[in-house]
Amino acid sequence: MNILSRMMMPLIRRLDPEDAHQLALNALQLGLGGVSDPARDDPALSIRAMGLRFPNPIGIGAGFDKNALVVRPLSRSGFGFVEAGTVTPRPQPGNPRPRLFRLTEDRAIINRMGFNNQGIDRFAVRMARLHRVSASGRHVGAKVPVGANLGINKTGADPERDYPLLVGRIKNYVDYIVINLSSPNTPGLRDLLEASRLKSILDAIAAAHPERPPLLVKLSPDMARDDIPAVVDAAIAGGAQGLIVTNTTISRPRSLRSAYATETGGLSGRPLTPLSCDTLAHVARAANGRLTLVACGGIESGADIVERVRMGADLVQLYTAYAYEGPAILSRLKRETLKALRLQGFETLSDAKGTALS
Repeated sequence: MNILSRMMMPLIRRLDPEDAHQLALNALQLGLGGVSDPARDDPALSIRAMGLRFPNPIGIGAGFDKNALVVRPLSRSGFGFVEAGTVTPRPQPGNPRPRLFRLTEDRAIINRMGFNNQGIDRFAVRMARLHRVSASGRHVGAKVPVGANLGINKTGADPERDYPLLVGRIKNYVDYIVINLSSPNTPGLRDLLEASRLKSILDAIAAAHPERPPLLVKLSPDMARDDIPAVVDAAIAGGAQGLIVTNTTISRPRSLRSAYATETGGLSGRPLTPLSCDTLAHVARAANGRLTLVACGGIESGADIVERVRMGADLVQLYTAYAYEGPAILSRLKRETLKALRLQGFETLSDAKGTALS
């Protein structure tokens, strides 16, 4: 087990959540997150999607490494892919603190960070460094697919201008790109998920960058179910290759017990599971195999991973469960996923894909 999980996580869980997050980033930069060779992952967990090979289906979701500071350490700690961001054209401080809340009793998090980040210029420089070659000729970058999650500034934004600008700055340094239109913490952002507006943004990206890595759109779990087919069709018509299902929710299940349950912001973690699964089911039916689907929201066991894949997902992402357990969660999830596959009669994760769709 790595030092971050074995020795530091008990301390991290005692700190203010945002301070804890920064300490975790510092620990990863110091190499305390452990090393796991993706080549040693069980072949049964390997996934091919969007023309890319993923040694396992587990990625780190956007929001953990907003400024692309620890892409390499994360890629070497056992993830099958790493997504950095969300990054905006200009740096911005985000919302006032406190803006991150740990709902321990619910194994959940509420955040209203507000896309705090250092801006695309510094982000792109760090991503470019992943492509360096050492003096000995050894490639020093990430060992797994890497994505960038892109957003717009709180003020002065023009989505049809800003998203193409962001894609242009990063397209040569990443394996895939995510357009974030679903954070609840940037005013008006979720309005961009309306089908015609989504198509307009994707058309602007396609016109500016006909050659680019695969493009995904991140969806909200709070979308009206009747709107999902039109949004899926708009994504396909606009040239997207995939969807991330889902971002955080502004809803509050009655089951929440934490004193922080009424804080404003997006809820993630275990309480999001039913809503995220329901959204995935609707999206998978509407997509009907035409898009790569990445499931996110309340995933914390191998059984959860197999369930989402059976519901139509190709890949999954973690955030809250990783924040609670640290890098040690990855080896546990891989063992549990293999066990769940065997118990359900599947040889590989790919064999399970979509088998629960009716």
